[in-house]
Amino acid sequence: MTGAGVGDSPTPAGGRGTIVELLLFGTSGGELTFRIRSAHLAEGEHPDRLAGFDSAPPAGALVHSTSWRFDNGGVVLTYAALPDLLPASAGRLDRGAGIVASTDLLAPSPAVITPANVAAHACRHLAVLRRTDPAVAAAAREVPGLWPLLDEYAYRTAVTSRIPATSATVLS
Repeated sequence: MTGAGVGDSPTPAGGRGTIVELLLFGTSGGELTFRIRSAHLAEGEHPDRLAGFDSAPPAGALVHSTSWRFDNGGVVLTYAALPDLLPASAGRLDRGAGIVASTDLLAPSPAVITPANVAAHACRHLAVLRRTDPAVAAAAREVPGLWPLLDEYAYRTAVTSRIPATSATVLS
């Protein structure tokens, strides 16, 4: 998977196709970190194949599909992965970022979504899974320093704004 910096939009050139976006969560200096890697999904290829670790997964490794969005004429499938093997190269997750939602409950895609908003949503998704899925709970016990930070972020973060629904754009 090709690397993308925190905040880089993984939208395909020309607005066509599907992108697999991988949010890698880790810790550095007692803070929750994340970085983004993305790759174009080839025709007929399963997205799970692009959303894994490049090397042998560490203890407690987890990859989970957390969301999708329509962006610039293409679909972005987002996966969360942890633990990040290179957390020092990642950015710290903005404690002020939250989950955004549309003002229209029948058109759920907000017009503007930042990478930090996507990460906040993924944190909440993982935190719920930790409490409802025994396999995720077992994986979490293997990475004890990461999950309390993820939980703190997930349960402290609320829907911070409602934005009118239009074509979603990821801002950097």
